[in-house]
Amino acid sequence: MSLQTNLKGRLRNTKLPKSHALMPVFEAIVNSIHSIEDSFDDIKKGKITLEIVRSSQANLSEDFGSLPPIIGFKIFDNGCGFNKSNFESFQLLDTEHKIGKGCRGIGRLLWLKVFQQAHITSTFIEEDKKYSRNFTFSELGVDPIKSIPVDACDEVVNTCVYLENIFDEYLKSIPVTLEKIAMSLLEHCVWYFVRQEGCPDIIVKDRYTTQDLNELYDKHITLIARHDNFTINDFDFQLTHIKFRESRVNKHQLAYCAAGRLVKEENLDNKITGLFGALNDSGGEFFYTCYITSKYLDDRVRPERTSFDIAEKTNDILDNTEVTLSDIRNNSIEKSENFLSSYLEKNKIEALSHTKNFINSKAPRYKPLIKYFPENELIIDPNIQDKELEKKLHSMWYDVEQQILEESYKYLSNESVNIENYEEKLASYLNKVADLKSSDLASYVLHRKVVLDILEKAIGHNEQEKYYNENVIHELIMPMGRTSEQVRFDKQNLWLIDERLAFHNYLASDKTIRSMTISDSQSRKEPDILSLKEWNSPFLVNDKVNPPLAAITVIELKKPMRNDMKDSEDKDPIQQCLGYLNRIRKGEVKTSNGLSIPAPNDNIPGYCYILADLTPTMIERCNMATLKKTSDGMGYFGYNDNYKAYIEVISYNQLLLSAKERNRAFFDKLGLASN
Repeated sequence: MSLQTNLKGRLRNTKLPKSHALMPVFEAIVNSIHSIEDSFDDIKKGKITLEIVRSSQANLSEDFGSLPPIIGFKIFDNGCGFNKSNFESFQLLDTEHKIGKGCRGIGRLLWLKVFQQAHITSTFIEEDKKYSRNFTFSELGVDPIKSIPVDACDEVVNTCVYLENIFDEYLKSIPVTLEKIAMSLLEHCVWYFVRQEGCPDIIVKDRYTTQDLNELYDKHITLIARHDNFTINDFDFQLTHIKFRESRVNKHQLAYCAAGRLVKEENLDNKITGLFGALNDSGGEFFYTCYITSKYLDDRVRPERTSFDIAEKTNDILDNTEVTLSDIRNNSIEKSENFLSSYLEKNKIEALSHTKNFINSKAPRYKPLIKYFPENELIIDPNIQDKELEKKLHSMWYDVEQQILEESYKYLSNESVNIENYEEKLASYLNKVADLKSSDLASYVLHRKVVLDILEKAIGHNEQEKYYNENVIHELIMPMGRTSEQVRFDKQNLWLIDERLAFHNYLASDKTIRSMTISDSQSRKEPDILSLKEWNSPFLVNDKVNPPLAAITVIELKKPMRNDMKDSEDKDPIQQCLGYLNRIRKGEVKTSNGLSIPAPNDNIPGYCYILADLTPTMIERCNMATLKKTSDGMGYFGYNDNYKAYIEVISYNQLLLSAKERNRAFFDKLGLASN
């Protein structure tokens, strides 16, 4: 019983990714190679021409430097042509006519996935006579014209396959220029150039320009350095190491082939230590590709030749019978690494040096832990961005942290302990813990360095010589519109003003007094920063009897170099701070837990910090408040007995220099420049 085939249905069920838009052209070229192999003992006698066909209606665009759109491709060859056996095979889907060459008999279906039709003109020899055959292949099938004899003097043996009228969805994925099309063809068919019998002459033609693929091969690919092989579960795999020069694909990769065609590529980045960027040999820079061939791959390539029917991994039960992509990849990488070993040394040295310099200068938190990082993992592409390098280091830091955590469970569990080496292992564990804590401290110190660098820019003027608004500095010290319950401790930088300010029970930033839980005052005034610090007992041990004590701190910030201070609460920052303090005290002051602080509230100590540059009007307000100048001349201080408040005016230069001075020893310890 014979079965019929619905061509439209077969086309619908044939898949071809848009990224493989040139695959039908490549298949036609490979068919031409096979036709030449069947015609000549010496394949070098064969010749193939790929002609790019462009729209004639777009010629005017050439005056503007752009290329007319591609509408099709013509493939010429001097092979055996569409003789009787080849034509009959063409009309039979899934034919086994060329199965010995790895053909599946569906390559022509790919023609109709990208092109509306293919027109074939072929002159061939049959029983010592010359014939010509013309036909069209479309989704309607083959529309043949019977072969007719031709005068031997009129026609040479030649076949032309014209793939025409590209579908729009594939057109945008086809390279525009001759150079890119020729290079894509070379990379797809490179195996035919590499093999011992070689490849026919292949020319790519684009109107008035041609490109010889053999010349392109000589230009871009060095001589084959070595062939390799390996065996998995009795299946043999062959490797060919190739160096590409000036390739359009500037990456190192594995290339899985089947039936002489490139099927699947995998990037080798991050799979071989030190393999990133171009490598160098005596001939200059190159990018590496390892071509993998095997009958195992030939037998398992999918009909469209865009992937394989091979599992990535398999169950342990099948380990001795099945070969997975992971098996092939791992063996190929091992061989590739061995082949490239002499070229990788320079990359490894430079990458390791770059990573260590980055840690020393920008990420000192990892210094204590670097000895726990595998050296190979520190060999990271020096061309990646700093933030990506930081992510990789943080990932390694996390692994060390988890390892230490697992060890802690081991020592704290009830598992049996070998007394003989217990002390040694425990000492090793405690050393790791100490290094981890040193790393945390280094991270915090580095954070302070970054904050100071930002502050230094914020108190200066911008490119337009205008000073930044005080909100920039405010956000740096404490995010605005938040309370201490809403902002993590590491996001608060009150240490810039005074290390003691970090210790508080309640803090509000740019919030109205009436919204604060520490006072019943209904004032709508908004201190820049206000905090309450509590002492549950003046004694070392809380006896639960003594009443709670507290202190209130008010911080006011002004725009750098502001010079419009005058005698009013809205214009005098000293009066502003004392006013805020007074309003808080007038309400019933409470602890952060809602407990009343015993009267009189006027006796609750107050601390006022004013961050402002010492402009003439600011100096005048300091003098009016009878404040004393600091010894360095960069600030004022004093005590207001009426308000029972200590007042300190800090210029931004003093703020920056003082914070740097307090942290200098830490910066020096980590090798961070503090000037």
